[in-house]
Amino acid sequence: MQKVRKAVFPAAGLGTRFLPATKANPKEMLPIVDKPLIQYAAEEAVAAGITDLIFIIGRTKRSIADHFDKAYELEAELEKYNKSAMLEIVRKILPPEVNCIYIRQADPLGLGHAVLCARAAVGPEPFAVLLADDLIDGTRGGCLKQMVDVYEERGGSVIAVEPVPREETGRYGIVKTSKASERVGRIETIVEKPGPEKAPSNLAVVGRYILTPSIFDMLVSIGKGSGGEIQLTDGIAKLLDREYVYSYEFDGRRYDCGSKIGYLEATVEYALKHPELRDDFAAFLAKLDRGTRTEAKVG
Repeated sequence: MQKVRKAVFPAAGLGTRFLPATKANPKEMLPIVDKPLIQYAAEEAVAAGITDLIFIIGRTKRSIADHFDKAYELEAELEKYNKSAMLEIVRKILPPEVNCIYIRQADPLGLGHAVLCARAAVGPEPFAVLLADDLIDGTRGGCLKQMVDVYEERGGSVIAVEPVPREETGRYGIVKTSKASERVGRIETIVEKPGPEKAPSNLAVVGRYILTPSIFDMLVSIGKGSGGEIQLTDGIAKLLDREYVYSYEFDGRRYDCGSKIGYLEATVEYALKHPELRDDFAAFLAKLDRGTRTEAKVG
């Protein structure tokens, strides 16, 4: 069985829910405390054994490539002033053995199209897909590492899922599964954003996938679907006719950083775990809470 060595990061979306912050800055570069979302996703991939990071970017996303590139002027400045700790941080954003590939998605034709853009770079290998605005604080090496373990055991595509309230099914791809083990199911049906009355379950697809290269042929054959876009969900639905696809209920917590409230929740939670900030930030929140309760009493 081939190892999963490559990961695709679709990052060409416009990020309209965060305007004006994303007018000139990609949503994937929005920071959670002191690291951008895209770096958290890249670190998760590297922890899972990925060696080739394939970024699908649009014309306004050059800052993603700049972030992972060597910054000669910055490093020289930090070295000049003996800021060795900061220099170490800048130099170790990614391990030296990891390769970065950047591919331009000229037209925003959907997630399926973004994945299809990576076909030549991926080749005939299994690969991962990570959506950076789904920030997952996972255990046991991270969500993707858990999924790689499932892939190596089962040998088919693996899609991360989590239960959501029934009234929220219209926001997600939803799967119906037959149970294979405690956290693993074999997907029988996948539907894109069904209303609560039509949803086959409340198991929602989230932004982590391991896919076999067969998905590329499926994406080509389905063409454009809903909204004139090539939908990854439709490609996976067609893949079900050809091979087993598994769901995996990951061990960890997901933050929907594509929404403002999810982004703020992640920022607070990660700040409370940050080794430099957690004590001071926890004290600030406690003070803020006391002030709020005092105001409530006075009011």
